Amino acid sequence: MIYFLLPGVKTPPATTVILETRKLILGSSSVYRRELLQRLRIPFDVCSPDIDETALPEETAGMTACRLAEAKARAVAAMYPGSLVIGSDQVALLEGTRLGKPLTHENAVRQLHLMSGKEVVFHTALSLFDSQNHHVRTRDVPTLVRFRTLDHQQIERYLLADQPYQCAGSARLESLGIALIRQISGDDPTALIGLPLIALTDMLEQSGIPVL
Repeated sequence: MIYFLLPGVKTPPATTVILETRKLILGSSSVYRRELLQRLRIPFDVCSPDIDETALPEETAGMTACRLAEAKARAVAAMYPGSLVIGSDQVALLEGTRLGKPLTHENAVRQLHLMSGKEVVFHTALSLFDSQNHHVRTRDVPTLVRFRTLDHQQIERYLLADQPYQCAGSARLESLGIALIRQISGDDPTALIGLPLIALTDMLEQSGIPVL
């Protein structure tokens, strides 16, 4: 059980509201999403989902990110009955072209050359799935990123230092990748790192887990 106590009160008074404990699961293998969620100071477990992340025909970047975020949450929820599961996914879009995880150094070099001096929209989708009642909340939180003009040596130095081969758009912006950026515009600074905490705080409160 979770007790919500008044400041200075060491034992629950008779009028304290007692809520049933809900297990919160982060459906992600990302250490950066884990570190972001820790900011909210809510106990949670971590489970890495195993899903096919291939985009479907006719899907927009935002639609793909939302579908995959929900799919990750549902996949993990099947293993944790009664839990609340967080899923998240990110898709980068450059002039109508999707930029997924490069996976290799050569692909990352190609992506960063394409993004040099240009604007990229990072669609970061968040999904909160309640495996108790099968209710799901999903939201796309886009962020506009303007990259610096980069030469080949800068790109090579960055990639060798950060190795962002599992990051959409080949840039680990929570690390040295911030040096690639000229400007960022969006509603939630944590969205670009991979887990929009402003949207998540709203979703958790709507699901009966107040952060404060």
